[in-house]
Amino acid sequence: MTQVKSAPGGRMLTVLRVHLPSEIPIVGCEITPYVLLRRPDGGVLADDVSEAAPVDGYFLRYKWYRIQSDRRASVCSVHPTEQATLQCLGCLKSKIPVAKSYHCSAKCFSDAWQHHRVLHERAISALNENGTEEEELFGKFGSGGSGIMSAALSGSMSNLTQGSGFNNGPTPVYSTGTEKSSGETWFEVGRSRTYTATAEDIGHVLKFECIVVDGETRATVGAPTSVMTSRVIPAPTPTPRRLIPVNATDAMGHFDLDSRTSSFGSFTVLSYNILAETYATSDTYSYCPTWALSWAYRRQNLLREIIGYHADIICLQEVQNNHFEEFFAPELDKHGYQALYKKRTTEVYTGSPETIDGCATFFRRDRFSHVKKYEVEFNKAAQSLTDAIIPAAQKKLALTRLIKDNIALIAVLEAKFGNPGTENPSKRQLLCVANTHINIHHDLKDVKLWQVHTLLKGLEKIAVSADIPMLVCGDFNSTPGSTSHGLLAMGKVDQLHPDLAVDPLGILRPLSKLTHQLPLVSAYSSLARMVGVGYDLDHQRRRMDPSTNEPLFTNCTRDFTGTIDYIFYTADSLTVESVLELLDEDSLRKDTALPSPEWSSDHIALLAEFRCTPRLRR
Repeated sequence: MTQVKSAPGGRMLTVLRVHLPSEIPIVGCEITPYVLLRRPDGGVLADDVSEAAPVDGYFLRYKWYRIQSDRRASVCSVHPTEQATLQCLGCLKSKIPVAKSYHCSAKCFSDAWQHHRVLHERAISALNENGTEEEELFGKFGSGGSGIMSAALSGSMSNLTQGSGFNNGPTPVYSTGTEKSSGETWFEVGRSRTYTATAEDIGHVLKFECIVVDGETRATVGAPTSVMTSRVIPAPTPTPRRLIPVNATDAMGHFDLDSRTSSFGSFTVLSYNILAETYATSDTYSYCPTWALSWAYRRQNLLREIIGYHADIICLQEVQNNHFEEFFAPELDKHGYQALYKKRTTEVYTGSPETIDGCATFFRRDRFSHVKKYEVEFNKAAQSLTDAIIPAAQKKLALTRLIKDNIALIAVLEAKFGNPGTENPSKRQLLCVANTHINIHHDLKDVKLWQVHTLLKGLEKIAVSADIPMLVCGDFNSTPGSTSHGLLAMGKVDQLHPDLAVDPLGILRPLSKLTHQLPLVSAYSSLARMVGVGYDLDHQRRRMDPSTNEPLFTNCTRDFTGTIDYIFYTADSLTVESVLELLDEDSLRKDTALPSPEWSSDHIALLAEFRCTPRLRR
């Protein structure tokens, strides 16, 4: 029998309320219940009161249970909160992950067929299956679907169950549970406040329970307080994006057929605006399910995606200061990455210092070593500019327009991989990587252009001093055809461009100064130079804008779809070997837009593989 002890005068630590940040638990995502407590002195707190840190002699004991019924439910791949009733036999035949084969209704399957069929086409392309097999997979759907759907779902999901590396507290292996008259069994699965759902939990409800314990007698105080979740769902698994090889014509118009034997070595670079938590609100992204918009889910999904690209260099934008220190830096460190970070400045920012965002650059320690770091604060450049050209009476107004807290992070790295076949194989191979997030305001095109020009002039100085290949990555908040994009890609601006008419401070005058000497080329423009035919090439060409040689979009929300993210490189010292395939807008629109359960940012990741080459004369 459990002993209940009352504190002197009936005052004790009590649990006032327990609730979950999201009712829908997802495999791999940590769940931390909110527990509101009242102290014996009447004060209220929401801290974790563990046995190691009791409050007034009391602590909380936590337990997590998996409520397992006799029949395990499969989960719909399109609507993960719904139970599946149909399974696509074509998926099973073509060895597509079984989780993607489940649907909650015939209508769900029919509505999803346009996008679902792409999975089959890819699988067939990969397996090199012939036309007869393709007919067997697809031909019967149009006549009722009897050959491709099955309603006979087995209760077993064992093929989804796999060993978990999650730490859910000091729990032993529980072989028995508590039988309930309803035919349910409760298995204890955790003894810490937080719990990370595993594949074994899929389709089952979880229960969190906490109770106050007297630290001296170890007796429980009062009744336990509990809360139950919805059924655990698997983490959505988007079809992996593949690297698309590009042809041997480099951006300077040279055929580089011998690059693989005469180059310094290849490496990959990822650029990704991950959408900071502070901006990911339900008001802005009302079409995204709340569980998929929560940071607990998004951080794990983003990490899975980023790690899956295996990039040698990673440039992230909109990384909050607290998320860099507490999550991304330590997690990517486990995967062999060294981290550099620069948070935005705070002249305009009024939020918490912990949640301000910035740019983070990571590089694999086994591939590169850190040589030097430069930080660009456009606020400081604005101060210098106004001091030089703005009359004293107009300085305050000018600074209000120019100071937007944007920054850039520049890293000089040294490659550790060899450079066989060169005249001087022992020569150090340096690389300069710029990572930036340019001002977002649509009406401040002069400020955007000034920021880009300021960054490029700084990079020019580094290039002259070190004769070094360069990468310029980031979210430039500028579409192809804008003056900012023109300056980056062409080295100058069209002096008749209508954007230049807006320059109230005169910061862009004379227009002849808006140039730079870096031979920058957009990595994804290499897709426009591809030759040949094939399934991948045709699909990628359709996702490019032939008038700009840029992707049709890198940012896709309900209100805006367009390209604002880029990876630029110096084409006299680097060539593009391959790029990460682009996404199809129609496939994203099934969830309205980004972010979605599959893709956790409103931007898409860009990645390119480069090869260092002996510098060409410009």
